Amino acid sequence: MVALLFVSCGEYQKLLKSRDPELKYEAALRYFNAGQYVKSQTLLDDVSAYYKGTERAQEVVIYLARSYMGQKSWSSAAEYFQAYLRNYPKGDHAAEASFQTGHCLYLDAPDPRLDQDITVRAIDAYQIFIDTYPDNAYAPQARKEQEELYDRLAYKELLSARLYYNLGTYLGNNYLSCEITAKNALRDYPGNSWQEELNWLLLASKYQQMVNSVESRKKERAREADDEYYSFVTAFPGSRHQREAERMHKEILKTVNRN
Repeated sequence: MVALLFVSCGEYQKLLKSRDPELKYEAALRYFNAGQYVKSQTLLDDVSAYYKGTERAQEVVIYLARSYMGQKSWSSAAEYFQAYLRNYPKGDHAAEASFQTGHCLYLDAPDPRLDQDITVRAIDAYQIFIDTYPDNAYAPQARKEQEELYDRLAYKELLSARLYYNLGTYLGNNYLSCEITAKNALRDYPGNSWQEELNWLLLASKYQQMVNSVESRKKERAREADDEYYSFVTAFPGSRHQREAERMHKEILKTVNRN
């Protein structure tokens, strides 16, 4: 095995020094099929300029994208899949490149607490794929992963809404900011997995605005909170927030019925 390893390494070093692009290209495909993606990518990079403008050029680009994907270098893979689509929009691998652009960006999407630009790009890339290839075998996976990405954006908004709620009246009416953020998330990401928590924050923030309101506006805000209470308990019967919602509602009714 050690001897074979040295033979393999020696062969690869010779290939790197070779001026024969055909030899390098064929070896790159062999390395790719053997799962040696770094070697495959390096050799393909070496010959990409030689094949530019030829029929083989699109094969070089798609294998470069696949090689980066094999290395789990998702951002580089996405760039090469996008490059393939720009240069060969009707190429033999256009459907694959379109799907994998979204998939690589999906895999590269960061934690919801971080900037979500990549998540948005992944959603857009998946939408282009779905619109262009609605009956493709990968379309169900694209739709499923796109929904997960929308959920990620909704969760980021949920985290923001929670933060505003926890800030309360510190340096302003953060309960209003919580309400607006939760409403926007429910509007922008319908059907997301965080609807109960977002609706709960809507109710809780309206209740807190009633509690902290000036006397002249308490009844008005109590009625708004009352409407939100009924919307919440109707939509989410048996919620884990039910007991706290009932406690809030008693206080809301006291304010509504106050003379």
